[in-house]
Amino acid sequence: MSVFILSNRKIVIENGKESFSNEEVSVPNFRLAKCNLDNWKEPTKEELKKKNYKDRAILDYKLLSEPQNSGYENVLEVLKKEKKLVESKLTSANLGGTQRMFYDLYKEMSATKQRNDILMFIHGYAYTFDEELQAILELKKLYIDNPKSPVNHILFISWPASSSVFPLTYFDDKAASINSGNSLLRLFYFYTQFLKDVFADKDLVPCYQRIHLMAHSMGNRLLQSMLYSLKTENISRVIDQVVLLSADVSFRVFEEQEESFIKLPKLANRVTVYVNRKDAVLGISQFSKNILSPRLGKMGPSEYSKIQDVISVIDCTEVKNDLNTNFKFQVGNHWNYLSSSSVQADVISVLNDTDQSLIAKRKKVNEQLYFLA
Repeated sequence: MSVFILSNRKIVIENGKESFSNEEVSVPNFRLAKCNLDNWKEPTKEELKKKNYKDRAILDYKLLSEPQNSGYENVLEVLKKEKKLVESKLTSANLGGTQRMFYDLYKEMSATKQRNDILMFIHGYAYTFDEELQAILELKKLYIDNPKSPVNHILFISWPASSSVFPLTYFDDKAASINSGNSLLRLFYFYTQFLKDVFADKDLVPCYQRIHLMAHSMGNRLLQSMLYSLKTENISRVIDQVVLLSADVSFRVFEEQEESFIKLPKLANRVTVYVNRKDAVLGISQFSKNILSPRLGKMGPSEYSKIQDVISVIDCTEVKNDLNTNFKFQVGNHWNYLSSSSVQADVISVLNDTDQSLIAKRKKVNEQLYFLA
């Protein structure tokens, strides 16, 4: 199991340790951190009450060093050395940034074929970095600790959202999410370069495990920003499942003139869009800053005839928020992936690439639209 954080937040020094800042400031380049979950245990009720169990104290993590050079020739050299194919003074300790992350993931994902997928997760609006650490632990419980899930690794995409859930923070977070899309774009190009540099060598073979991408709320803006800049001719299908949760983007994103989400079928094997027509947060988004433009996560695509066969729309308007009954979840209807057992089970089936017609509690409307009970 590996959990990494990719962030374009400002770097600060706290107690002699590099950390990501809670400030709502983005920087041009991203940094990576690796979380240490080897000795992590679920806190007791008594520990949760202690003043020192909060913020960054809930999860141990360390920022990776910056690489000494660009490219992934050093990763290739270390891997071949470990196979006793070459002699070298290089070790994994010489690798930094994405070099170290790709190396660690490749080693772990090559070790076994069972439950070894990666989940890339892009959070929505109103998160401090401290709150992102709590979100990582929630994702770990949902996908790594769940024996029905194929996921064993998480790459959490951190970006400097506002620190308040007050609706007007949406104005600030819209710009921040768009600016942060460049980090995701750079990661995509780094990954394709890693594949070329390492697996062009006949002595190494891919692990053939899967990568999934999940975006919630305004995290879909970050994804959209990346797709706008991604040249169609450079797209490789490196993602298995793309899951769009409460997507705060226009319901026209799958139309040709948008030049954004229409690229997803070239990037992924399947795209699943979760829709809730009672989503109050997306209602605020539509009537405040988006000039009455309906949101994809509230209304679904503008025209089903224009979306490709690999795109499925799941209407979860009538599901019960049976896992969390607080005001935010019940009234907002914006966090079904955390508050509804039906949505959670459906997402697990999607990540397992279960046949659409075999997923429980779905009612088929047409080839692309399903109602979830």
